[in-house]
Amino acid sequence: MTVGAGWRAGYSAAAGGKRVAVLGGGVAGLTAAHELAERGFEVTVYERRALGGKARSIPVPGSATGGRPELPGEHGFRFFPGFYQHIPDTMRRIPFGSNPDGVWNNLVAVPEARFARRDGEDFRVALDFGAPPDPSKPGFSETLGATLATAMKITPEEGLFFANRLLVFNTSCDARRLRQWEYMSWLDFVRGHERSHEFRALLSRTLTSIMVAAKDHMASVRTIGTMGEQFLGNPLGIGNDGALDRVLNGHTNLTWIDPWTEHMRGLGVRFALGAEVRGLEVRDRRVTGVRIIDESGVARTIDADHVVVALAAEQARELWSPEVLAVRPELEGMHRLTVDWMTGIQYYLRSSPDISPGHTAYIDSPWSLTSISQNHLWARKLPEYGDGTVRDCLSVDISDWHTPGILYGKPAMECTHEEIAREVWAQMKAHLNDRAELLRDADLHSWFLDPAIVWQAQSGRNTNADPLLINTAGSWDLRPEPHGALENLFLAGDYVRTNVDLATMEGANESARAAVNALLETTGSNAPRCAMYTLYRAAELEPLRRIDADRYAAGLPNALDI
Repeated sequence: MTVGAGWRAGYSAAAGGKRVAVLGGGVAGLTAAHELAERGFEVTVYERRALGGKARSIPVPGSATGGRPELPGEHGFRFFPGFYQHIPDTMRRIPFGSNPDGVWNNLVAVPEARFARRDGEDFRVALDFGAPPDPSKPGFSETLGATLATAMKITPEEGLFFANRLLVFNTSCDARRLRQWEYMSWLDFVRGHERSHEFRALLSRTLTSIMVAAKDHMASVRTIGTMGEQFLGNPLGIGNDGALDRVLNGHTNLTWIDPWTEHMRGLGVRFALGAEVRGLEVRDRRVTGVRIIDESGVARTIDADHVVVALAAEQARELWSPEVLAVRPELEGMHRLTVDWMTGIQYYLRSSPDISPGHTAYIDSPWSLTSISQNHLWARKLPEYGDGTVRDCLSVDISDWHTPGILYGKPAMECTHEEIAREVWAQMKAHLNDRAELLRDADLHSWFLDPAIVWQAQSGRNTNADPLLINTAGSWDLRPEPHGALENLFLAGDYVRTNVDLATMEGANESARAAVNALLETTGSNAPRCAMYTLYRAAELEPLRRIDADRYAAGLPNALDI
C-alpha cells in the first residue's frame, strides 16, 4: 500500500509517543524520516554536514560564473540496478514536476559496459542479454560458459568453470548459503589463485569491484553469489524494477535529494543541519537523551520518544557506550566490521570523449578504476554549469587506495590531491589511448576530488571522512538487527542485516524500512507497515535447492560442486 499525507491523521502513530529523532541524513536517515512522516510521526533529522550523505551532489567551490550554478561534484558515481526494489518504491513517492512516477522517471538505462585493457583489446558487453538458457535444463552450464567465454574473452574451459560456480551457488539451499558460503571468500570459491590472470581480472576482481563495490579476497560467497544471482542469473530481469543498469538523468541533488527533502518538509519533517551526535543517555532500557553539538557549537541534550540511529557504521559504533552495550551486548560486534575507501574524482572536459555510453572498467589499473561519462545521460547539460565551457564530466571511482600507481609509485592514500588527479588520468589514458587518442590533456578543464579526502602533510597521508563498509566473510555475525532490548532505539544503515547485505543505497533504504516497521510494532501503531521486497531466485532451480537441503543436512557438498 502506498501511504501519503491524505490519510496520516487517521492512524494511531504510537502508544509510546510520536516524536522521533533520526540521527543522520544519508539515504537511511532520509528513508526513515519519509516513512515515519507519512505515518503521522513528528520527525527531526540531525545531520552534521549535508543531506544525502554519500549519495549527495557536492558543488565545486568557485566554479560558477555568468549566473550559472557551480559544477556538480560527487562522492562517486552511483547506479541503480534493476533488482533494486526499495529505492525505486521510495522514488515513485517523491513528486518531480510533471513526472507521472515522480523521481523514479529520472532513471535512465545505459546499454553497455566497456572493459578497457592496457596494451590489449578492449571489449564491450551489451546489457540487454536477450533470452537466457533455462537453468534447469541439461547443457545450461555449457551454454552459459560459452556465452561468458565469448563476452569476456576468456577460454571456454574457464567460462564453463565460472558457469559451474554460479550454478553451484544458485542451487544451494539457505542453510548452506548462511552456514558455509558466508564463511568463504569469493576468491577462494572461484579458485582465483588457480586460474588465469584474465579470469581473476575479469570474473573475480573486476566484477566484484564494479558491480558491488567489494573485494574478491574479502567478500563472502554468500553476498557476491547473491549479487551474481541478480546480475548474471536473471538476464531477463524477471521481477526487476527496470533495466539492469540505470543512472539518474542529472546530478543527484537536482534529480533526487532536493525534491525528496522538499517533499518531506511538506510532510512536517524538520532538518537540524550542523548537528554532530556525541552520545546516547540510557536509563531503564530506554534512550532518555541524545547529546549533540548543535550548529552554533553549543553542547546540548535532545529528547525524543524514539531514536533512529542512521549514521554510518564507523560513526554509529562510537555511540555504543558501556551503558548501551549492557542492554544490547551484540552491538559490540560492530567494532569488528571492516571499512575501506572507495571514493570518486570528477574530470571536467572541454569535449565529450567517445568512450562508452555506459560504465567503463579499467581492468589492469592498479587503483581499480571505473568511470562513466555523464553529459549524454543528463537532461540539463553540463555547459549550463560552471563557466559554460565544460562539455562533459568523466566521473571516476577509485576502489583501491593501497596499491602503488604507475606515475609516482605510491598508493592513492599517500598521494597529494594533485598527484591523485594526475595518476588517475594517467591510468585511464594508458587503457584508452593505446588504440586511439580518446583522452587528451588539452581537453581537461579541471578536476574535483571528493572533499572527504583530506591531505595531511605532516604524516604524508590522506584521511577519509566517508569510508565505505566492506563486506567480509563471516561479517553477518557482526551485523545487528534493527531493534533489540533498548526499547526505543532503532538502527538504520547499510551495516544492519538486510537481504542485499552490501553497502548500497538499496541496503540503506531496506534497513530503514525494517527499523520503521520495528518501531511500529513496538509502539502498537496501526499504520501500514513499510513494503519489504525479496531478491530474485530462479524458480526452476527450487527442486535442486530442496535436494541440496538434504545433502547439506547430511554433511555432503552441493551435488554440482565438482
